[in-house]
Amino acid sequence: MNSRQRRGVILLILSVLCAAGAFAGVLSVVRDANSKVGPEVTAYRVKDDVKPYTSLTDGQFEKIRMPRRWLSGTAVTDLRQIQGKIAVTTLEAGSLLQTDMIVDRPALQPGQQEVAIMIDAATGVAGKITVGSRVNVYATFEGAKEGDPDQSKIIVTNARVLEVGHITALDPDHDKDQRGPTEAVPITFALSTLDAQRVTYAESFAQRVRLALVAPGGTTSVPDKDRTYELATDK
Repeated sequence: MNSRQRRGVILLILSVLCAAGAFAGVLSVVRDANSKVGPEVTAYRVKDDVKPYTSLTDGQFEKIRMPRRWLSGTAVTDLRQIQGKIAVTTLEAGSLLQTDMIVDRPALQPGQQEVAIMIDAATGVAGKITVGSRVNVYATFEGAKEGDPDQSKIIVTNARVLEVGHITALDPDHDKDQRGPTEAVPITFALSTLDAQRVTYAESFAQRVRLALVAPGGTTSVPDKDRTYELATDK
C-alpha cells in the first residue's frame, strides 16, 4: 500500500468516526429532549365558544396530542368524562378542556319528568335564569268570552330549570299578534306530571308565558287565592 492509499484509508476512517460521532450526538439530543418532554397523551381542545350551562357533546371538541407533563391534573383525556355534563362557565375556543369547567347535569327526582317550552327571550329569561334556578311560571289568558276579564295566573311555583337552550328566531307567522315575541329560548324543567300538564297547556293557549326567578333558598309556595290576578279586583 503506497502513501496515497494510506492517506485515503485514514481519511475514510476519520470520516466514519466523524459520522458516528455526529449520529451519537443526535441520539443524545433526542434522548435529552424525550427525557424533558416525556410521553404524549390525548387531550381535547374547544372548537368554538360554548355558552355556560350548555349540554356538552363530542362534536364541540377536537382531539390533540401533547406531552403528559404539560397537562394539569384536571385535563380531560377521555370524552366519556363529558357524558351527562354541562359547561359551568364559558368555554372559549382554543382552550383545553378541564374537569373543573364542567359539572353534572341536574338529575330528575323520582316522579319528575323533563318538559321543555319556548319562553320569550326578552322578557321571560333576560339572561339571568340558568341551570339549577328555581322559577315561578306565569301565564296570561284572555277572558273566556267577550266581556270576561283577562287574567294572569301562576301556573307552577318553584320549578327547577334543567337546561337553557340557545336563542331561536321565531317564524313571523308564529304569533299573529305583531307585538308578540320575535325570539324565544327553549327552557327545560323538572316537573311533576300535573305541573308538566299545566306548563304545556299554558304554552299552547296562554297569550304570554313568563318566568319569575325565585331567590335562592326561597321555597315558599303561593296560596291558591293569590295565584290568579284580575285588574278589576286589584285593591
